[in-house]
Amino acid sequence: MISSIVLLVLSNIFMTIAWYGHLKSLSAKPLWIAIGVSWGIAFFEYCLQVPGNRIGFRYYTLPQLKILQEVITLVVFVGFARIAMGVKLTPNMLWAGLCLVGAVFFIFRDAKLS
Repeated sequence: MISSIVLLVLSNIFMTIAWYGHLKSLSAKPLWIAIGVSWGIAFFEYCLQVPGNRIGFRYYTLPQLKILQEVITLVVFVGFARIAMGVKLTPNMLWAGLCLVGAVFFIFRDAKLS
């Protein structure tokens, strides 16, 4: 169960860098270079994400796995935006995070823990 979460966190780090890293580091390069670099990074994301989801599906329902992925995505994105891109954290980011906490509550509230 923890291995699934670790793999999904790591895959999200690669995903976030692939999706948004080029905006800062490759903005002066031609689009095709940014696309190629992003695809190269995304390969490693998939190498972590696919086994992370397969392992996670043993413990979570599909909706639970999706909500877990969204929470991980937001946490990784906020860290990346702040550290790598210099984006200031705003109250709206907090509210968005709280909405996801609500989503986690509702999707897991009927889960039977074994």
